Amino acid sequence: MLINRQVLLLNQNYEPMTICSARKAVILLYLGKAELVEQHKSFVLRSVSLEMPFPSVVRLGRFISVPRKRILLSRKNIMKRDRFSCQYCGASTKPLTVDHILPRERGGLDSWDNLVAACEPCNSKKGNRSPDEANMLLLKIPKKPNHLFFIQNFFGTVEDHWKPYLFLTD
Repeated sequence: MLINRQVLLLNQNYEPMTICSARKAVILLYLGKAELVEQHKSFVLRSVSLEMPFPSVVRLGRFISVPRKRILLSRKNIMKRDRFSCQYCGASTKPLTVDHILPRERGGLDSWDNLVAACEPCNSKKGNRSPDEANMLLLKIPKKPNHLFFIQNFFGTVEDHWKPYLFLTD
């Protein structure tokens, strides 16, 4: 149903807050609590007495202080951050595990910058060594993802209108 389409909701300072339904966005617009920033070119909302553009991006009229949501360190979130591919060889078709870059036995912690997705062959090859000792290079340095990454990934495809507001490039 068209009214259930996703709309990017921005804070007053244009910072992405969340994604809401078009129904919620239309209510915010109608009540004067938000303004239309981007619209869908191919859709229009009509009632008996009113016609309005279909929202794609809306901005709140007042700044809302929202505490940052803590991103939980979990196997699922590690896999999402690493885009379900091995961080040593890049394979995405093999079964994946979570690897400690610095092994636990050597003081490695369960942290965003010490855990990566690894295919079973690479994890076995690396064993209980550091990547340098195993002569294996990481494809990218792991780090804690920000909330924009999870907006992009939890809601699937990101519409082209949203990319400037999510700081994404093609």
